[in-house]
Amino acid sequence: MKKSTIWTIAIVMGFSFLGLLYVQLSYIEEMAKMKQEQFDESVTRSLYQASRNLELNETLRYLEKDVSDVERRAYTQDSVIVDGINGKIQEQHEFAVSADDGTVYSAFELKTFATKPPTIPKAIIMKTDNSSLSEAAKSMQEIVRTRYVYQKALLDEVVYNILYTASDKPLKERVNFLLLDHDIKQELQNNGINLAYHFTVSTADGREVYRCPDFTEQGMDKTYTQKLFYNDPASKMGVVTIHFPEMNKYIYSSVRFMIPAIIFTIVLLVTFIFTIFIIFRQKRYTEIKNDFINNMTHELKTPISSISLAAQMLNDDSVPKGPAMQKHLGGIINDESKRLRFLVEKVLQMSMFDRKSVSFKKKELDLNELLEQIASTFSLRVEHTGGKIYTEIEAVESAIYVDEVHFQNAITNLMDNAVKYRKPDEPVDIHLRTWNEGDKLCFSIADNGLGIKRENVKKIFDKFYRVHTGNVHDVKGFGLGLAYVKKIINLHDGDIRCESEVGKGTKFTITLPMLREE
Repeated sequence: MKKSTIWTIAIVMGFSFLGLLYVQLSYIEEMAKMKQEQFDESVTRSLYQASRNLELNETLRYLEKDVSDVERRAYTQDSVIVDGINGKIQEQHEFAVSADDGTVYSAFELKTFATKPPTIPKAIIMKTDNSSLSEAAKSMQEIVRTRYVYQKALLDEVVYNILYTASDKPLKERVNFLLLDHDIKQELQNNGINLAYHFTVSTADGREVYRCPDFTEQGMDKTYTQKLFYNDPASKMGVVTIHFPEMNKYIYSSVRFMIPAIIFTIVLLVTFIFTIFIIFRQKRYTEIKNDFINNMTHELKTPISSISLAAQMLNDDSVPKGPAMQKHLGGIINDESKRLRFLVEKVLQMSMFDRKSVSFKKKELDLNELLEQIASTFSLRVEHTGGKIYTEIEAVESAIYVDEVHFQNAITNLMDNAVKYRKPDEPVDIHLRTWNEGDKLCFSIADNGLGIKRENVKKIFDKFYRVHTGNVHDVKGFGLGLAYVKKIINLHDGDIRCESEVGKGTKFTITLPMLREE
C-alpha cells in the first residue's frame, strides 16, 4: 500500500473520530446547559415561594396577636326598643374601635328585628306562614352582615399595623430563620431539588444579619438571591442569598451515562493512532529489510562470483597452471570463502541475539591495552588513507569484565565504520580516548569523516538500517554492524551514544561499569 493511501485513510478516520468526539461533547454541553436552566428556574421559584410564605407567616402572627388586642380595645353600646302596639322588639348594637390615643377610626351601627313572640308552644307548631320565614331570613342576613363588618374592622387594624409598624422592625425580629430554612428546603424538594445548600440573610445595603451554621465558601461562584418583603420600602427589604456546594455534581449527574461513550471513543482514537503508527513502522521495516536483501544479495554475489571464476580457471585446461597460478587461485578461493563465512556469521549473530540464546565468556580485561591493540591493528588501513590514529589514555582504573571476542568485535566495527565512511580522497583521523567518570569507565572513538544527518542519528542503531539505502553500494554492509555494537554494549550493562555533524565527523561514546577489586 502506498504511503499516500495510508495517510489519506488515517486523516479521514482521524477526522471521523474527532467529529464523533466533538458531537458527544456538544451533546453533553447542551444537556448540562438545559439542566442548569431547569435548576435555576426551580431554585428561583422555590425562593420566591419561600419569601411569600415568610410574608404570610408574618401576617398570621399579626392576626393572632393583634386581633385579640383590637377586641380588647373595642367597645359596644346596646339598646332595645319595644313596640307595644305591634308587638315587636327592635334591638340596636353600636360597635367602635379606637386607637391607643383614644381616636375612634372605625365605628358602625347595626339593627336586628324580631317578630312578636309566639303564643303557641314550639313543640306543637306544625306549619309556619311565609311571612315568618321571610322575616327570619332577613334576620339571618343581618347577623351575617354584622359579623362581616365586625371582622372587617378587626382586619383593618391588623393591616394598619402591618403597613405602618412591621417594616420598622429589624430583620432579626421579622424573620424566623429556622422557619425560613425549613420553607426553602420544603420548596426545593417540591420542585425536585434534594441538594444540600447554604444561605445567608442580609439587609438591602448588604449587611449580613444571619448565616446558616454549616456555611462554607465552596460553590459560591454561582449564587441565587431573593428579596424578602419586596413590597416594603426599598431600604427596609431583606435579601436571602443561597448557593449549592455540590451543584456541578448535580448538574453533570444527568449526563454521567455519556462518560463511557466518550471513554470508548477516546480508546478507539488512541488505538487507531497506535495502529497507524504500527503500520508506518512495519512499512519502514519492510523497506529496510528489502534494502537488506538487496545489499546482502550484492555482498554475497561478489565472493561467489570470485570463487566461481577461480574454480573455472582451475578446471580450464587451456589456462596454464603453474605453481604460482595455483597458489594464487587457491588464495582467492580461501579469502572469498572467509569473506562469505564472515558475512553469514554476522547475520547468524544477530539472529542468535534475537533468540536470546547467546552466552558470554566474560573475563577481566584492561580497556587501555585493548584499545591500543586495536589501534595498532587498524594503523595500516588508516595510514594508507594518509591519516593517523591518536590515543589519549586518561583512565586510571581501566579494568573491565567483558566477553573478549564480542567486545573486541564491537570496537572493531566502530573503527571499521570510521574508515569506511571517510571523505572521498581525504585522509581520515581517528581519536581514541579513555577516562573515568565516577564509578564508570568511559571511552570514545571520534573521526573526521562524512558525518551523519541529525534525523538519521537516532536510527543508526536499528537493525538493517543504513544511511545509504537501496542499491547504492559505495559502502559495503548489511546495516547490522551498529545494531550488533549496541546489543553487545547493552548486554554488558553499558551505554552508547552518538554525536555527529555532516561534513565534520562522528563521535561514539561508550560508558561501562568499572570493575573494582573487592
